Amino acid sequence: MKPVVFNNTVLRDGHQSLAATRMTTAQMLPAAPKLDALGFGTLETWGGATIDSCLRFLSENPFARLDALKAAAPRTPQMMLLRGQNLVQYTSFPDDVVETFIRCTAKHGLDVFRIFDALNDARNLQTAIRTVKSVGKHAQGAICYTMSPVHTPEKLAAFADELIALGADSICIKDMAGLLTPRVTYNLVKAIKHRHSISVVVHSHDTAGLALASYIAAIDAGADVVETSITPFANGTGQPDTVRMLAALAENPRIPHYDTKSLFELRQYFEGVAKELAAFMSPANDRVDSDALTFQVPGGMLSNFRNQLKEMKMENKFPDVMAEVPVVREALGWIPLVTPTSQIVGTQAMLNVKFGRWQNLAQSTIDVALGKFGRPPGSINPELLALAKKKSGQEPVEGRPADLLPPRLPAIREELAKKNIEPTDDNAVLYAMFPRETDALYNKKAPAAAPAPQPVAIASPGSNGSAPRPAAVLGVRKFFITINNHRSEVLVEELS
Repeated sequence: MKPVVFNNTVLRDGHQSLAATRMTTAQMLPAAPKLDALGFGTLETWGGATIDSCLRFLSENPFARLDALKAAAPRTPQMMLLRGQNLVQYTSFPDDVVETFIRCTAKHGLDVFRIFDALNDARNLQTAIRTVKSVGKHAQGAICYTMSPVHTPEKLAAFADELIALGADSICIKDMAGLLTPRVTYNLVKAIKHRHSISVVVHSHDTAGLALASYIAAIDAGADVVETSITPFANGTGQPDTVRMLAALAENPRIPHYDTKSLFELRQYFEGVAKELAAFMSPANDRVDSDALTFQVPGGMLSNFRNQLKEMKMENKFPDVMAEVPVVREALGWIPLVTPTSQIVGTQAMLNVKFGRWQNLAQSTIDVALGKFGRPPGSINPELLALAKKKSGQEPVEGRPADLLPPRLPAIREELAKKNIEPTDDNAVLYAMFPRETDALYNKKAPAAAPAPQPVAIASPGSNGSAPRPAAVLGVRKFFITINNHRSEVLVEELS
């Protein structure tokens, strides 16, 4: 039997899940050659929240990080997590931005692009997969795993057909909330391997303590790759520790070999890094949290939400907000909870509890209901859809949402030139996603102390968007909500 391969996530998902994505390039580089020598399938080094964090908190150029890591670890393929048409942001971008971003990233040496869509809408992946293939890199299509009446193992396995039809070179089962159980994992891997000979990767989080057992089941079912990290940036809301995973596979005919002496040295090194990042780490992220199974939300969302509700003096409403999450999720067509949909659903659940169900709709909720993020797996609640249409004055999107987005790069290049920033492809795509932070980077401004607020328009009860309001506006109250490192500013008008 062929040994299973481990990918290692310590330089991306490991510290994103356990240290708020605050590991710097300087902290990574001493470990990179030793990681490179271990022979992992890939090193996940980029994507997800790392690009945001580089610009917003660390005053680093993300492409410079990728260059440095490729130089320090040249042998092992490096991988990133890409949110399809959303790239590494929370909104959709036109095709010219998506294509240019991928070409730039490939030019800087990125080898494997793991591409997912929060709704598992293949239309939102076609541009990214096509472009990755065109530059000769590996396009890995991801299936976002979740549980609902419309997400059966059979339907999720069938989504692999769509990904392969688009040209995906491999398939990843992406379990962002740590919900996979061993038997479900076994059946899902078997179903995909029965249909296709393509390589299957299983990615999970140990939030609910299930990932290690589910990995063993995946390996027994024929999965080609599972993903591990290195303590202290492992376990809990991260991936299982590599040494722990090796121990669990003792006597298994598919156990791989990774030098435990080197892994021990890496653990010692990263313990030192963890001390430097202590302010961004929490014991709550290390423990097994079975609430993830009840609420089906990513572990980071749970911990962030508890803190945010406390700041808003709503800590006693935590059970109510969590109970509202599945209500919102069902109303939005049982969308999976992964960036950016976890932020959208969490924000709307809080608004429903605070102001009454559907009395205040976040703009992002309206956009999901109208199909601007793509086709949800289930049906939109008719009452919510009617409200979204009324408040926006718009009809639901027909077809691929990105087809409605005009090219943006020409205007962005003009804007960069006016700011005396060289309008290169690299700078243009960073500015397209993070304009304020890119501007600050090139003007040598200090990184912001907190994520830039993203205003969310809240329609007041009885308002239809642009129509005159019958009641007087007494004032505006401001709320800040942070979920998975994304901070939203919610403005609520108080009416007479």
